[in-house]
Amino acid sequence: MTDALGFDGKVAIITGSGGGLGREHALMMASRGALVVVNDLGGAIDGTGSDKGAAERVVDEIKAAGGEAVADTNSVATVEGGAAIVQTALDSFGRIDIVVNNAGILRDKSFHNMTPDLWGPVLDVHLNGAYHVTSAAWPHMREQSYGRVVSTASGAGIFGNFGQANYGAAKMALVGFSRVLAVEGAKYNIKANVIAPVAKTRMTEDLLGPIGDKVEPRFVAPIVTYLAHESCEPTGRVFSVAGGRVAEIFIAEGPGYTDGDLSPESIAANWDAVTNQDGYEVPTQMADEIGMYLKYLA
Repeated sequence: MTDALGFDGKVAIITGSGGGLGREHALMMASRGALVVVNDLGGAIDGTGSDKGAAERVVDEIKAAGGEAVADTNSVATVEGGAAIVQTALDSFGRIDIVVNNAGILRDKSFHNMTPDLWGPVLDVHLNGAYHVTSAAWPHMREQSYGRVVSTASGAGIFGNFGQANYGAAKMALVGFSRVLAVEGAKYNIKANVIAPVAKTRMTEDLLGPIGDKVEPRFVAPIVTYLAHESCEPTGRVFSVAGGRVAEIFIAEGPGYTDGDLSPESIAANWDAVTNQDGYEVPTQMADEIGMYLKYLA
C-alpha cells in the first residue's frame, strides 16, 4: 500500500477556496499537514460583490479539524491583489510552496452576444488571476528550488462549449501558461500541471442537471493534492477529473504529409494524410515538435 502523502508544513495558496472545489482542496491539504492560505473575495458567480466571511468560514473548518490556515480576501484580478495574496502567505507562514489557481467567475453568452464587459472580467480572473498570483510566488519558488503550481482549466476550453467563448479562451490559455511554466521551472524543481474538472459547484449546478450529484467537488481534491505534493513527478500535463475518474488529456501530432513543393492543391489532394491520427507522437514542449519536423524533413 502506498504511504500517505503528507505535506509537512508546506505552505499552499488556494485561490477561490471559500467554497466549491477550492474549499475541498483546502480541507484535504490542510488535513495532511499543509499550511493553507484560503483566498476568496466572496463575490457572486459573475464576480460582482464580495463577502469576507466565505474565506473565514473555511479557515474555521480547517482549524476545527486541527489544521492551520489563514483567510485572505484580496482579488486575484489585479497585480496588487496577487502580490498581496502571496504576502499573506509570507507574513503568516514565512514561505510559499504551492499555488493552486482555482478562482473563477462565469459570464456566459453566445459569441454573437459577447460584449467586452462579459469578456474582460472572465479573463482577468481566470487567466490574469493565475498570472498575478503565480508571478508573485515564482521568485520565492525559484530561490528555494521548489514549487508546485496547479491551474484549473476546463473541457469548455480544451474541447469547446456553447456560450463560453470567454471562459473557454481563458481556460485553454491556462494550458499554454502551465506548459511554459513546466519548461522554465524544470531546473528549479517547480512542477506545473493542469486539471480540467467537472464538478457540481455554485458555478455549475444549473448546467449539469441530473449528473450533478455524481460529480461532487470532493472527487477533484485528490488529484490536486497529488499534483501539489513533493513526490509529484509529472509536469506540464493536463488531467480530466470527475466523479472518481481521472484521465490524462494530451495534445498529440500525427505524422502528417510532407512535400518539398507543398501547395494548396497538394494539401487538398492529400488531406487524409494531413489529418491521419495513426502513429501520433505527444510532444512535451516545442523543441520536441521541432524534432518531429527534422525527422520528416531529413
